[in-house]
Amino acid sequence: MPNRLSGETSPYLLQHAENPVDWYPWGDEAFAKAREEDKPVLLSVGYSTCHWCHVMAHESFESHEIAGLMNEHFVNIKVDREERPDIDGVYMTAVQALTGQGGWPMTVFLTPDKKPFFAGTYFPPEDAHGRPGFPRLLQTINATWDERREDIVNSAESISDQLAEASGRAVPEEAFDPTVAASAVQAMLRSADEVWGGFGTAPKFPAPANLEFLLGRAARADEPEQAAIRTMLERTLWGMASGGMYDQIGGGFARYSVDVQWLVPHFEKMLYDNAALARVYLHAFQIFGDPAHERVVRETLTYLEREMLHEDGGFYSAQDADSEGIEGKFFLWTTAQVEGLLGEDAEAFNQIFGVTHEGNFYDPHNPELIGRNVLSRRTDPFPAANTSPERIEGWRRTLFEARSERIPPQTDDKVLTSWNGLALAVFAEAARVFGDAHLREIAERNARFVRERMWSNGALLHTCKDGVARIEGMLEDYAYYGLGLIELYQLTGDREHLDWANELLDVIVARFHDDEGGAFFETAEGAEELLFRQKPRFDQATPSAGASTAQLALMLQRYGLRTDGEAIAREVVAGVQGLILNAATGFGATLQVIDLLASPSRELAIVGAPEARAPLERVAAGRFLPGLALAPAAEPNGIPLLEGRESSEGGATAWLCENMACQLPAGSPDELARQLTETFPAIPDQPPEASP
Repeated sequence: MPNRLSGETSPYLLQHAENPVDWYPWGDEAFAKAREEDKPVLLSVGYSTCHWCHVMAHESFESHEIAGLMNEHFVNIKVDREERPDIDGVYMTAVQALTGQGGWPMTVFLTPDKKPFFAGTYFPPEDAHGRPGFPRLLQTINATWDERREDIVNSAESISDQLAEASGRAVPEEAFDPTVAASAVQAMLRSADEVWGGFGTAPKFPAPANLEFLLGRAARADEPEQAAIRTMLERTLWGMASGGMYDQIGGGFARYSVDVQWLVPHFEKMLYDNAALARVYLHAFQIFGDPAHERVVRETLTYLEREMLHEDGGFYSAQDADSEGIEGKFFLWTTAQVEGLLGEDAEAFNQIFGVTHEGNFYDPHNPELIGRNVLSRRTDPFPAANTSPERIEGWRRTLFEARSERIPPQTDDKVLTSWNGLALAVFAEAARVFGDAHLREIAERNARFVRERMWSNGALLHTCKDGVARIEGMLEDYAYYGLGLIELYQLTGDREHLDWANELLDVIVARFHDDEGGAFFETAEGAEELLFRQKPRFDQATPSAGASTAQLALMLQRYGLRTDGEAIAREVVAGVQGLILNAATGFGATLQVIDLLASPSRELAIVGAPEARAPLERVAAGRFLPGLALAPAAEPNGIPLLEGRESSEGGATAWLCENMACQLPAGSPDELARQLTETFPAIPDQPPEASP
């Protein structure tokens, strides 16, 4: 019999709608019941594509015996972390404070007034791996609640007070220190894997915000570690794209690698990872000119369009790791399967893509996967004369078509404004870099979708499912989507995109700013009151929303639309500057802001009819120019950067400026290229040519 989750729209909550657990969605009803029945609350937080969430659901939440314990002794609340990142953020902070680590599924026990007193992540159905079995844990918590209530309440009060104090701490009054970024470069290089790239050990996450920071440093002529940074980046980009974390058949990246070699992934695919990593590879292509980077960008965007795009323009959130209840089954291959599809070509394919009879994937829970392989592409791609690039592509298509007949992983089809902002940014920028009209159409359609479906009465909504938008927008929604709109403006020259980005920042300043302590809260003024209003400081899987707000403010000031952009950015940086050197890899987005603040403001106005502007725009598009405010327009349209800029009769003219002081007008691609090379001396003299 369906429980209370059956009326929800979240795919994750609906996955639990048939559980015997008496689940409540987050809301007043659940906490009122806890107070009325004098029971603690069991809060379970996860997301639809989380493998270990599925495991705990199957082992515990589908068990009538365990559900009986939960229903008898607790009020049980289920939350989708993607739908409610505010709730997830507050209680994940508690989990990390109590246990020293975090992850999903998140399991937190609360008093009826929402205060945490015990927390963890995954618990097995029986004692195992140093973790108590979930039934034993439930019985222990219940007994402690009955016998030591005062201790629990006092502990919960103390934990909540400490978390609230830490979150509400005022921004320290310390001077802006641009040298923090150079020190962070050293720290990142020390933590880098010198063999496979990336940071740290297994499990290994891609950390795109850190890679973007290092790309910016790699493009600077004054960077003393430029050679080491470029080596690290090329090693990392090759490692990820050649390993199993990248889908060698269908394109797109899995969430992370379980090993240091980027070989065996955790197979779920997230919109935010693929948008951010496609952009990393796009910028790497601009710097290094490697066609392999272009291929990754195009294949990843093709994957997002093919499998994650709503027909009206919004992007879905994620795809599951599991199919037919088994993690990775959809993506794995045996030698026999390859031989059955490719015949005598199978030997060459297996050599190129690392397929062996023994297999490279092991799952002790699923012996049927013995001998299965995650595809990688790490050997000489041309071991024999007959393995031309065209033949390899033909083999990939054959396997892709065969794989399409398998039962695919489920797609979480809710549309999140924040993650769509990341997707908008890369589709718009890639359309500009590649001169691709189809990518442009996807970007413009996405902006229309969000404007029409998720923007209401001057405010963004966070999520849209089945045509219904709901949940008040959070800081990440405004900041990420605002940055995406700036990329769309730089592509189209359509001022409405820039004006909307500025309007989003107006809302941020009015409703998210901490007027007493400085910086920005994750939730808006007047939003649902949780334990405390959290401020996003660190990067998580996505960039810090505070740092993204700072980037948005700086860019809008460079267009001349604001005067407070630098002050906003400095305030955000001041809130975390003292933390960066203790954990540099947690602050990639903030480090990008520090570099923007420490560099001159650079602007490029290109005025003329679209067809006349195109050659000049291509010159700029081929180069990685971080922080450049690009303003393409047919004529001056009220944007201060374009004031007084008139093109030559029937032609187009470019003005390259620094802190609004401009060089002589450039009327030819060669002249603009010369100016850009002098202004950004580390960029390639001859930018890479994108394939048609």
